[in-house]
Amino acid sequence: MAGELLLVGSIPLDTAEQVFRRVGGPLGPWLGYMPDGEIGERRYWIDGIAYRVFNGHPEIETLRHPAPDANGIENWRPLGMHDQFQFRVKPGVAQVRFGDPGWRLGYTKDAVSSHFVFRQLQKEGVIPAGVRFQVCLPLTYSAIGLFFPDPADHPKIVPGVTAAFRAEVTKMVELIPPAELAIQWDLAVENRLVDTALAQEGQAAAEALAARLAAPAAEIASHIPQTVALGYHGCFGTLSGWPSRQPPSLAGTVIMLNAMIAAAGRRVDFLHFPTLGTADDGFFAPLAQLKSDGAKVYLGAIHHMHDTDGLRRQLETARRHLGEFGLGAPCGFGRAPERPGRLLSADGDKPPPDIIDTIVRDHVRAVDVLHEVLR
Repeated sequence: MAGELLLVGSIPLDTAEQVFRRVGGPLGPWLGYMPDGEIGERRYWIDGIAYRVFNGHPEIETLRHPAPDANGIENWRPLGMHDQFQFRVKPGVAQVRFGDPGWRLGYTKDAVSSHFVFRQLQKEGVIPAGVRFQVCLPLTYSAIGLFFPDPADHPKIVPGVTAAFRAEVTKMVELIPPAELAIQWDLAVENRLVDTALAQEGQAAAEALAARLAAPAAEIASHIPQTVALGYHGCFGTLSGWPSRQPPSLAGTVIMLNAMIAAAGRRVDFLHFPTLGTADDGFFAPLAQLKSDGAKVYLGAIHHMHDTDGLRRQLETARRHLGEFGLGAPCGFGRAPERPGRLLSADGDKPPPDIIDTIVRDHVRAVDVLHEVLR
C-alpha cells in the first residue's frame, strides 16, 4: 500500500533541509507528500499570521499581545489559548484588505524556498522521486477564528483573508510545478466550531455551520489545478497541550470534512482524522458516514495516549468502518518538547535522544502495526 504515512505539518527543526534529511529521508518510502516542517514563524501555526500580518495592519487594532517572557522581553508566541493575540477591525472599516497579493501572508515565499531544497534533495536521492512537496495552510476561519473574538468582525475580515490565501495559492502553482505539489488545508478551528455546534445544537446546525466554514475552500478551489494534490487535516488542537479537547466521537470531524469535500468542487486526494486514546467502537462509528469520494483517509493515531497494544486495537476498530487507510500523528510536532520521552512507546525507562528520533522511530513502528492489521 503506497503512501502509508502522512506528516501533517510542523517538525521542531530549524531549516527545511534538516527536516527533509532527518525525517523525509528515513520516512520517504512510506510518504506520498513531504512538508518542510513549518519552520520559523509557522512553527506556531496561526500565531505567525497574527504576529506578522494582523498585528500592525492599518485597518486592525491589536487588543492583546502574548505576555512577555520571564525576563520581561516581548514574546509573540503564546503560552496557551488564554495568551493569544486578540484583534478587532477598527471602527469605520467595512472590509479589511491585504496588499502585495500572492506574498502578503508569507506562505508563497516559504514554499518556493523550501521547494528548491526539496527538489535538490530528490535529485540526491534523499527523498524518493514519487513524493510531492506538501504545503500546509490554515483555511480562513482557522486563520481568524481565535484572534477576532467579536463575530461582528468576521464578515469584515473573512473576504480579505480568503482573497489573500487565494492569491498565495495562485502564485504557488505559478512558481512550483503543480505535479510536484500537494496543498493541505488545516482545519483545527473549524473542527472545534463544528464539534461545539454538534454538542450544543445538534447535527442539522453542525452541518449548516460546516457548510459556511467550507465556503472559503469553494472560493479558492478553482485556483488549484487538478494536477495539484489536495487534502484536509482535521485537528483537536495543541496550543494548551495536546489534545486541547476530547470530543466523544469523530462525528463532528466527519461532518466538517464532508462539507469540505462538497465545497472543493474537484478531486480531494487525502483526509486526516485525529484520534484519541480510545478504541471504542462509538468513537469511530461516524466514519461510516464519511463521503470520501475516493480520498485516502489517514488516522492520526501515532501518539502517546495509547497503552501497550492500544494502537493495534484502535486500528482494528477503525477497520470495521473503513477499508484501507494510512496513519499519521494527530497534529504537528512544532510545540512538542525537545525530549518528550515517547510518542507511542519508549525503550524501557530510557528516554530517546531527541524528538526527531522519536518521531521517525514511532512512525516506522506504526507502519508495521498498520500492515499487520490490514493484512
